[in-house]
Amino acid sequence: AGCWLRAGVGFLPGQSGLVDYSLIVVGTILVGIAQPFFQCTPPLLSAMWFANNERSTSTAIALNFNQIGIATAFLVGGSMATDAAGLENYFGLIAVATSIVTLGTLLQFENEPKIPPSMSELEKKIVGEKEPPFIESVEKFFKTRGFTNALAAFICSISITNVVGAFIDEVMTRGGVTEQFQIDLAGAGFELAIVAGGIILGGFVDRTKQYKAVTMACLASTAFFVLPLGLTDHALGREPLLLVAALLGLGMAAGPIQPINAELAVDVTYPGDETAVESVQQIGGNLVSALLIPLAEMASEKDYTLLPGVSGLESDIRGDVVLLIAIAMITLGYFSNFDAPLARTLADEDSPEEEEAAATENISNLLPEF
Repeated sequence: AGCWLRAGVGFLPGQSGLVDYSLIVVGTILVGIAQPFFQCTPPLLSAMWFANNERSTSTAIALNFNQIGIATAFLVGGSMATDAAGLENYFGLIAVATSIVTLGTLLQFENEPKIPPSMSELEKKIVGEKEPPFIESVEKFFKTRGFTNALAAFICSISITNVVGAFIDEVMTRGGVTEQFQIDLAGAGFELAIVAGGIILGGFVDRTKQYKAVTMACLASTAFFVLPLGLTDHALGREPLLLVAALLGLGMAAGPIQPINAELAVDVTYPGDETAVESVQQIGGNLVSALLIPLAEMASEKDYTLLPGVSGLESDIRGDVVLLIAIAMITLGYFSNFDAPLARTLADEDSPEEEEAAATENISNLLPEF
């Protein structure tokens, strides 16, 4: 509905005219209101439909796949929305594509599998686990050891990627990438790197359950790859190849932190409400992002000297990048204290023979009779 409010019918053959600005605003608000249903449910989707060695990958795909839409916007929107008529056609394309995807989803939608995919999910079914009110869940989460570590890592990741995405034109221009199409390609590559990194490292975490080691490596790599994005004025800061490589590396490093720590938070708070966990993370991440963007803009007016006196390597570095590096390193230090049991993983793995027999009996009770 929001997409069609923005699009109107002016893009259709024989019609013309961009809709009123007020309708564009209302349509955008409706699209925003719908976002929690997509952004806060991936951990629940993974818990209900995927086994314990598939959930991080599933969450990475579902949570980070909105980056595909952003990458498409860089490429398609950048070339289409160059004037009022182009913007009208662009909104129309989004409305049509959204309608097709929505119809396909409705035709294929299933509420839950007939058989739970893991022992932890089966256990919740057996005991008839009921989710408490949201506020009660949140209070319990913050009292659970390890939850705030995962929350901090999630907020750090989403904040840094949002800030870099918001200032992508300026970041590229300061490093010598000035053509709009090249900037759009770099932006799309950044978003695709976020998706690829989440899938690759999510799969590794699924196999090893090394949430802490992978998150710490990603946070350290994030600080490392952010650095070249702020280099200016000297030879090291004018290398477009270095800039693009750093941008892709940042996507690969920062992107996986979100799905991995969404799953980590669900794991330590088991049998808590997966949607409530992700809601807290999304609220925190987007709130901090909104506050960080103006701070980063102010910090970008400051310049600092990196490697002073070192011939060929001395360079100015922008204050906004210093701010992002500081956030990544502070988060790394805080996350290094993570030491909490993985309650859901233990529920999946600790299943004595008598419990397995009981589980088999309960599975048969869950199946429909023929």
